Amino acid sequence: MAQSEDETGFELGTVPRGVRLRARGVTSNATGRFEGAVRVAVDDGWALEEDARLLQAEVRIERVRSAISYNASPDLPFDRSVNPYRGCEHGCAYCYARPSHAYLNLSPGLDFETKLIARPGIGSVLAQELRARTYKPAVIAIGTNTDPYQPIERDHRVMREVLEVLAAFRHPVAITTKGTLVERDLDVLGPMAAVGLARVGVSMTTLDAGLSRALEPRAPSPARRLAMIRRLSDAGVPVRVMVAPVIPGLTDMDMEAVLEAARDAGAVAASWILLRLPGEVEALFREWLAIHAPGRAEKVLARLADLHGGAVYTAGFGTRMRGRGLWADLIAQRFALALGRLGLTLHQPPLRCDLFAPPARPGDQLRLF
Repeated sequence: MAQSEDETGFELGTVPRGVRLRARGVTSNATGRFEGAVRVAVDDGWALEEDARLLQAEVRIERVRSAISYNASPDLPFDRSVNPYRGCEHGCAYCYARPSHAYLNLSPGLDFETKLIARPGIGSVLAQELRARTYKPAVIAIGTNTDPYQPIERDHRVMREVLEVLAAFRHPVAITTKGTLVERDLDVLGPMAAVGLARVGVSMTTLDAGLSRALEPRAPSPARRLAMIRRLSDAGVPVRVMVAPVIPGLTDMDMEAVLEAARDAGAVAASWILLRLPGEVEALFREWLAIHAPGRAEKVLARLADLHGGAVYTAGFGTRMRGRGLWADLIAQRFALALGRLGLTLHQPPLRCDLFAPPARPGDQLRLF
């Protein structure tokens, strides 16, 4: 199979013959939509024996030029975010961030979960941006694209680097994660939360361990995530359980059970987001359904079509995260009733921006006032 390399340093191409998969969210590796050529594996007719090689994750390092990404989406409660990594080793089959890998000339399929990019040095770039005279503090969201506490964080510690900068600047941060490595950083998050500078959202799709294993193959189990909620809560960090994504016909029946279990573990707030299938994710999720839930595939896709006016996904603001129509209203009503019954809240107190203060550097002139 012909292969080449792109500017990330990764080889381009489909999965070679003889490579086997284990605990991966998807099984295909279609060429990214921005590439000028399509590469496919072909049988050369020789039928030679090949030892099966396990597909391993690769990590490349990016030279960071900017840290803060800004958005103006009316669907989001934040206008800025920081991404320590590109791609995500958790390999969630439904991940709406998969199409972002196509901008790197990599596949949103297996490449997204095996060809990862770490961004060490982002902390110093972030500090420079926070020191700009024109900078006005507002909550920085982390984990909105790929998980900052995915397994490679253990070795690369990019998220730790970012968090230490935000703590030094007394800057508010809202983190979304499935990764238990967040517990490592309780020594920073606890003191930040104590003064209203930090909170964490823990994403949970289902309490069914088998279904979670198939959907989110390298993410912590549901039981382990509940234990993580307890540890964060015990450390004084406010936790929101994010029932996301809600997959109609597959996980929507678990909503109340997830909310109750998270409340019992210490969560104080909750939210939900409907399954989103932008770009290449639709084909990848159809493939996942055919392999892992063939008996439910027709129901899931039909329900999504009901929620999106005939399509399995529409990207319009205001409806892309909730859908519209009867089923959307029913999910929202169930969620609201469960929130009231369990004593959970939808909105949390705002994080503080008034404490923001860039730390002094060696050689800085002291302020008189």
